Amino acid sequence: MERAVMLAHEAAAAGEVPVGAVVFSADGTVIGQARNCVEAWHDPSAHAEMLAMREAVQKRGGRRLSDCTLVVTLEPCPMCAAALAHFRIGRVVFGAYDSKGGGVEHGPRLPYRVETLHKPEVVGGVREQECAEMLKIFFQTLRR
Repeated sequence: MERAVMLAHEAAAAGEVPVGAVVFSADGTVIGQARNCVEAWHDPSAHAEMLAMREAVQKRGGRRLSDCTLVVTLEPCPMCAAALAHFRIGRVVFGAYDSKGGGVEHGPRLPYRVETLHKPEVVGGVREQECAEMLKIFFQTLRR
């Protein structure tokens, strides 16, 4: 989570919503990492999770990450939660919960739906307060 938090701070410094994500292989090696790039790329799909998983499959070859763990500072949105299934990510670990825009523990709760084709292990709330505070400060500053 430390690396994901650092990437989230980089995102905030660049004017992006502070979200960072890291994909670890089964042996703990970082094989993908990213921060949000939505504003810079003018691309609403450039979420940290999506970019980190894309990098991971490019490095490994193939298209599945079933033995990997995605660590992200914010609960994935529905788009990213669906991508978790398509990338076949083995485990997702996230920091802050997102009651309005989340898609894992909130909203559609995609990993828990019967019709979801792949269900990763989910661990939420890791360094939750720190991750939530970073988002809170970012949006308070943005509103000023």
